[in-house]
Amino acid sequence: MTPEELVDAIRAALTAAVEAGDLTVEVPTGIRVERPKQKGHGDWTTNVAMQLAKPAGMKPRDVATAIAARLEQAEGVASVEVAGPGFLNITLEAASAGALARTIVEAGADYGRNDAMAGHVVNLEFISANPTGPLHIGHTRWAALGDSMRRLLAASGADVTAEYYINDAGAQMDNFGASVLARAKGEPTPEGGYPGAYVDDLAATALEQRPDLLELPADEALATARAIGYEAQLADIRSTLEDFGVIFDVWFSERTLHDGGAVEQAITRLREQGHVDDRDGAVWLRTTDFGDDKDRVLVRADGVPTYFAADAAYYLSKKDRGFPEKIYLLGADHHGYVSRLKAIAACAGDDPTKNIEIRIGQLVNLDGAKLSKRAGNIVELRDLISWIGSDAVRYSLARYPADSPLSLDGEELRKQTNDNPVFYVQYAHARTFNVARLAAEDGVRREDAFDPGLLSHPTEATLLATLGDFPRVVAHAAELREPHRVARYLETLAGHFHKWYDTCRVRPRSDEEITDTHRTRLWLNDATRQVLANGLDLLGVSAPERM
Repeated sequence: MTPEELVDAIRAALTAAVEAGDLTVEVPTGIRVERPKQKGHGDWTTNVAMQLAKPAGMKPRDVATAIAARLEQAEGVASVEVAGPGFLNITLEAASAGALARTIVEAGADYGRNDAMAGHVVNLEFISANPTGPLHIGHTRWAALGDSMRRLLAASGADVTAEYYINDAGAQMDNFGASVLARAKGEPTPEGGYPGAYVDDLAATALEQRPDLLELPADEALATARAIGYEAQLADIRSTLEDFGVIFDVWFSERTLHDGGAVEQAITRLREQGHVDDRDGAVWLRTTDFGDDKDRVLVRADGVPTYFAADAAYYLSKKDRGFPEKIYLLGADHHGYVSRLKAIAACAGDDPTKNIEIRIGQLVNLDGAKLSKRAGNIVELRDLISWIGSDAVRYSLARYPADSPLSLDGEELRKQTNDNPVFYVQYAHARTFNVARLAAEDGVRREDAFDPGLLSHPTEATLLATLGDFPRVVAHAAELREPHRVARYLETLAGHFHKWYDTCRVRPRSDEEITDTHRTRLWLNDATRQVLANGLDLLGVSAPERM
């Protein structure tokens, strides 16, 4: 019995109680079952009786008793205990619990996918680093967590688009172009420019593509150096992210907002909605009407649009492209953006509590990381991948909530020991492969038998219950935008698997015949492998067959 099937059984018991007149409530569509926190409290627990007590006009334990009497009659349910203020602790029959192993194997990569976010159309923007230099450790956290959120949302039924906003407009790009051109001329970095050694590489690329670069008129030379350097640096960013397992559906250029007139159009739209004022020669958006600490300038007195104007145009672009839900994942230095972005949403006619969500990621410190030889004063993501490995970096960042500062030890992440969480989980996956390989050599074949009632050992009950919890964990992690819940689940699952491996043999001993118990346990082994692989994939981490 899967958790979904158990929910159906609870719903059926509730319906029967209502039809018999024992309860006067509307049977809820959303019923949640969870793994008990303490051993001996059954395989699953639900608080549905406490949720229904008030509308039923009854004590929670009385509601629970009415449900329990009928739920115990459901096929596959061994017993139902009313506990505490009104919890229902449910124990499944061994055969019913064990059937999950086959369900998981047959579902394959789809096991864990759910419809908790079905109907949600989401634009998920993250990283959005300036294309003026390489990605560094400051971008790494949202690269890992943002991509994992994308995977979780999609696995939970959402229509999600991952988007990278390219900040390729404004004075920073002129300074960047001037830096590339100066290096091409053999001159020092100009004031306000970019001093990294990577700019030498960009200058060399510019000269290779345009041997006549230094012979061009000054304005044309600057524009050419800026354009070539920009394309080369953006290609480096894309390549680095691909090596990190991060793929974006949309790369959105800020420059297109200016060149296509979207900024002016956005100001006009906001003015028509009554939120724009002209004061002191400048154009203002009255964001204080919606909780911002001060109004924001859209166009300065000199006629130049502000970055905020581009932010407003970009928000409207997302809305116009059909994204009711817009999630922004921003760095630790962007706390001030929260109120102003929500104010933009309100000025645009959206509900800032529903149509926009802003997450702030805290800083990451990685002990032992060396500053980039190319960039000089930063730790490059590309160097982290080379030093520690994409899997270890991604998994380690996924283990913690984004809103907590994080300090990691690089050398610890490189260790091949069970103290290293990513190794611990990946080793469990590799061990399932080894079990299956050796079992095959002994002649244990999964297709020869499956008797779920044989999976009766306590470690098997624990392992099966943990496997059954995976879809709920995925759905909950997606709803809360918290990939760390999947990582912690995988570590729990790996621990239960290792204990089961130490206790229950899949392979017969040398003097034993192959039995249906061995064959059925192979199903459980392979089910565990599938869930480990599915969970690691949600985190963008590989599932190796050998370690």
